[in-house]
Amino acid sequence: MEFVEMSLAIIVVIVTWIGAIATIKWIWTLLKHWFGYMVERREPIGIATEWKYDVFLSFRGPDTRKGITVDIQDRLNRRGIKTFMDDRDLEVGNVISPALLTAIRESKFAIVVLSQNYAFSTWCLEELREICLCMEDNRILPLFYDVDPAYVRYQNGRYGDAFSKHETSERHESKKVKQWRAALKKVADISGWNTNDYKTHKELVDIIVESLCSKVPPDAIESTGDFQAYEATTEAMNKVMKELTDSEISAVGVYGMGGVGKTSMARHVAAKACKNGTFNRWIIVAISQSPDLRKIQDTLADFLGVKLDKETEDGRAAALHKEIMRRGRLLIILDDVWNRIELSAIGIPSYEELQKCNSKVVLTTRRRNVCHVMKCQASIPLNILSEQDSWTLFLRNAVINPFQSTTFENVARRVAVECKGLPIALIAVARALGDEDLGEWEKAAELLEQSRCANPNHEDENAFNCIRLSYDYLKSEDRKSCFLLCCLYPEDHEIEMEDLFRYAIGKGLFQDAETLVKARGTVVSVVKYLKDSSLLLDGEKNGCVKMHDVIRDTAIQIAKSEDGHRFLVKAGCGLENWRPRGLHEGCTAISLMRNEIRKLPEEELVCPNLQILLLNRNADLDEIPEKSIQKLNELRLLDLSDTSISVLPQSFILLTNLQALYLDSPKKFIDISIVGKLKLEILSMRECPGSGGLSRFGHEHPERRELSREIGHLTNLRILDVNRSWARASVSGVVTIPSKVISKLHKLEELYMVYCGLEEETNIFDELAGLSNLKIVQVGISDAKYIPKNVEAKPDWDYFYISIIGGRNSGAYRSGDHNSRSLYLREATISTLPEWFINAVTKKTETLEYDCCKGMSDILIEYDRGMLHKLKHLTVAGQILHSYVYLKELMNTTRRVQKGPVFENLEELRLLALIHLEELCVGDLPLGSFSNMKRLHMFGCLILKNVSKLVQRLPNLEKLDLNWMPKLEYVFGWEGFELKQSKLREMHLLGPNSVKSICRGPAPRIMFQSVKSLFFYRCELLQSLFACDVAECLVQLEDLFVERCHLLKRVIEAVNNEKMVLPKLKNLVLKNLPMLYGASATVDIECHSLEHLIVVDCPQFPFSTSSDLFESFESRNHISFSTPASDCFGSTNPVKLNDRQLYSFLYDRTSGFQL
Repeated sequence: MEFVEMSLAIIVVIVTWIGAIATIKWIWTLLKHWFGYMVERREPIGIATEWKYDVFLSFRGPDTRKGITVDIQDRLNRRGIKTFMDDRDLEVGNVISPALLTAIRESKFAIVVLSQNYAFSTWCLEELREICLCMEDNRILPLFYDVDPAYVRYQNGRYGDAFSKHETSERHESKKVKQWRAALKKVADISGWNTNDYKTHKELVDIIVESLCSKVPPDAIESTGDFQAYEATTEAMNKVMKELTDSEISAVGVYGMGGVGKTSMARHVAAKACKNGTFNRWIIVAISQSPDLRKIQDTLADFLGVKLDKETEDGRAAALHKEIMRRGRLLIILDDVWNRIELSAIGIPSYEELQKCNSKVVLTTRRRNVCHVMKCQASIPLNILSEQDSWTLFLRNAVINPFQSTTFENVARRVAVECKGLPIALIAVARALGDEDLGEWEKAAELLEQSRCANPNHEDENAFNCIRLSYDYLKSEDRKSCFLLCCLYPEDHEIEMEDLFRYAIGKGLFQDAETLVKARGTVVSVVKYLKDSSLLLDGEKNGCVKMHDVIRDTAIQIAKSEDGHRFLVKAGCGLENWRPRGLHEGCTAISLMRNEIRKLPEEELVCPNLQILLLNRNADLDEIPEKSIQKLNELRLLDLSDTSISVLPQSFILLTNLQALYLDSPKKFIDISIVGKLKLEILSMRECPGSGGLSRFGHEHPERRELSREIGHLTNLRILDVNRSWARASVSGVVTIPSKVISKLHKLEELYMVYCGLEEETNIFDELAGLSNLKIVQVGISDAKYIPKNVEAKPDWDYFYISIIGGRNSGAYRSGDHNSRSLYLREATISTLPEWFINAVTKKTETLEYDCCKGMSDILIEYDRGMLHKLKHLTVAGQILHSYVYLKELMNTTRRVQKGPVFENLEELRLLALIHLEELCVGDLPLGSFSNMKRLHMFGCLILKNVSKLVQRLPNLEKLDLNWMPKLEYVFGWEGFELKQSKLREMHLLGPNSVKSICRGPAPRIMFQSVKSLFFYRCELLQSLFACDVAECLVQLEDLFVERCHLLKRVIEAVNNEKMVLPKLKNLVLKNLPMLYGASATVDIECHSLEHLIVVDCPQFPFSTSSDLFESFESRNHISFSTPASDCFGSTNPVKLNDRQLYSFLYDRTSGFQL
């Protein structure tokens, strides 16, 4: 008390002499000392603050900059989450820069990467202190990177060593050190991530990114690749966005140097414009230097989902024009335009017409003049990156840390400067130099500087020199050759990996690989390396890659000048005639693919070093003149696919080094008898036509086409591909290979002959089993009786697709991938197959499909007999119109002798049209059964009433489809087994007319806790979707689609008048629900996150519209935001009402179940 009285007396004196303001400050300081506040507190910034950054990354540069920190930043940026990551690793002084302090205060969240040496950095500790001052606990996200959180909390281990150093140093005040300690203790007490809790680095990054995405709404609807918004791109992007919102403008041009990032920026702008509601959808189509009108039309048609039935280009254009006008609110990106193009010839409406349907065009080009001739109403430049932004991008892609010394940093900056602000060059060079030592970096800098001096004013040379440097650093000749092979394809071409592999083998690459299977793996690795080096891109189609046009131009230039690689590339140029000239004499490769060449010159082609000649996709080319190929002694690879050639000239016998011959999809049957005199390793005749008429699998028996017996003389052959599609076989007839021909090909490693059988089917497996080198086989036979009981040699196939279609008139084979392990059985079961086949095939099978299989009584019998332990995908199908599949019980464990788990690796089960199926499982399944199953699809199981006994035994089930099951009574409710976890994400109920409730009895709450999407369609007896106990579990639900449930009165079962909260529901579709919320019922759900509401033909519901209006042209072109809808559901977002585009997207998901 005496101390307090004395203090008050002192306060009175101070107030008298100094004044009130100074006194208050002094009192605050005194109180802090009295109560021992070691960490200052700043008022947290309010919710209404406009954050400049979503996430601030605090980390010690040398520990994690090139590891997990940059991975987190890249992934977050790709998801549209703005991050601040300081680019400096060198700390100067004790005080962090004002810019860093500002960035912390302008960030919504902070990820603190607490690495082993984090506490040794006083900058990091100051950052952390500031973070604790500015942010509440729920905005601080610690990541314990190879460090025990207890060491951080109590400053033990390396953290103790760091503080021993700080406390003995005279540079730091003891008060400051205490604040650092308090900040570390505070952050260690916050729940975060620990690297020890995750198996892989990638898994941890995935979890972090998803967590942040749930906290921060991304800027874009979808990832737009590696787009980074730097100063130059942001300036151009803002200008484009402004023009796109101008109702008077229909065409915007973006121009800039090749490789500056026009395409990436256009994609990003398009995604953003769709996100904010300016457009419903965006489409991108590559135009290129030599526009292929039909290809452009096909691309547009794919995006729009239009089938172009007309053959003429005008007819196709008319169909596209009509669809674009009908849809409206489209943004069409015409990428890489070089000259004026006629939009009407493609099918794109005129600018005036686009204006009427609220659509626009954005074109990208290297030439500003193109914007003028295309009559763009706005032309916007995309400039090169600034020096600082160039350095930032360079650092992001450099593998090595250039800050390891001042000398290294200076050299790295010299290299970055020589990339001249071109993103494509910066990325390629940074990745090419990788972890090379200082000497290599200095050498690269000198090479780039010397190249600039030689061509000081040539802009294109900058990109060429940088990409050439990347090429040089590939080092491996196989990598270089594989890269150059890609430039033989037309610009913007989707290059199939399998085609690239076969070209590479034909060229003679990857000869160190012992087998073709291993060589294929090597090609995959090389392509991945090229993609990681930014020299190749992922294609739009699965299994394809492509080349950026600037990279391709550079590759062609390299190939023209490099010894041993002289290429002539005229692919996809619309050539009608080609006449060789003297300058072609040194060529090693000539690509004339995808042109309109009708005739080759009669004179000799004098190219003594030519190894590759590509003439494929010249549809009217019908002859190879005798003289033209006489002197091509070094030719290794010849592609004549998709031509009208029917006879190979006699001069073919002079091609003594020819290794690979491609005759795919010929317009006529080709006589190949002469090839028997060659040393081919690859012969491909895919889609070879037969004699016409119906095949032997149809109802008539036309004359067969038999491939030449001379194939048997190709004793060096490693790949024989005569696969045919069902469509080709059913129209053009039968093609066979004579008996005892295949068995002569002792070096054969891969055989593809689906829809191309042997002359005598009884011999097919006898011939195949004797080929000891055969590793991949794809073959179809008409009946299981042709599989012999025994074979002399036991085959060892790595990959296979074997199809047994059960009789001549039964149906189609289905082709598999080259790396599949698949078996298709029609009217056959494993129980009838011989032992050798079980060991060679079914024991390894990963995909198994039964189609109309007579005699199957229990799938467990098949499992045990076939030893199906590796099975991942299983389909059991009957036919609605035929009742001869009498499977009543899918599984019966009471009859099973073996006791181990079943289908332990199965990921997908499809049960289709099993019209007599009464039970999924009789008896209890052994523990561990179906433990990996992720997807269950059921369709047309007409009398099945109960699925819960199986569904509720699937802990990893992610998607459940139940379609057209009229007797199904409920989905969940079987008692006797309680799951400890469920991963169910999506459930579709389509047409279960007897379902009155999805649960019978108490709901298995665990089944609903991870569900994100629910679809109800034609559930005729449902009066409410969920009971209250189910609704309480739907905390992750984002999509709810309900249509044609005619008795539905409420979403939640009526118990009281309280609304149930669905906190994450974003998209709600209510369509054709005549009784919903009738009889004075009110809306019974609150959806705070609701963004889209579709209400159609719900007459008792506010905001409902009619189907006619919803489907109308005006509806498709009009998007409105409804404040009453937001209020009705308690959403904190503006709610977009009756968005036709979103409905189509969700409806496609309900009907996306494939039989």
